[in-house]
Amino acid sequence: MLILECPYCGVKAEETELTPGYEAHLKRFGPGSSDTEFEDYMFARKNPKGVHFERWRHVYGCGKWFLAARDTNTLEVFGTYPAQSSAPPADLQDKIKAKRPDWKGYK
Repeated sequence: MLILECPYCGVKAEETELTPGYEAHLKRFGPGSSDTEFEDYMFARKNPKGVHFERWRHVYGCGKWFLAARDTNTLEVFGTYPAQSSAPPADLQDKIKAKRPDWKGYK
């Protein structure tokens, strides 16, 4: 079972207290975008084996959305951070790189 710490209220919650929001840091396309851009936004998702960034909501707690970095292969959670972040924090990326030297970094 995943245990994620909410960066807002500080509670370490089991995944049963949370709701997944799937992939984080998606570029959203609105009016005026091409059909291909909109299709990619709606349907094309990364499904990596390894480090992945996801959205989660602390449903049975503070109710806020946050982002998490975890390994989809081992289920290891590297850390969580506020949902308003445009990219993973540098210290979190350094932590991932220290544990996974072959990781290419956030793109």
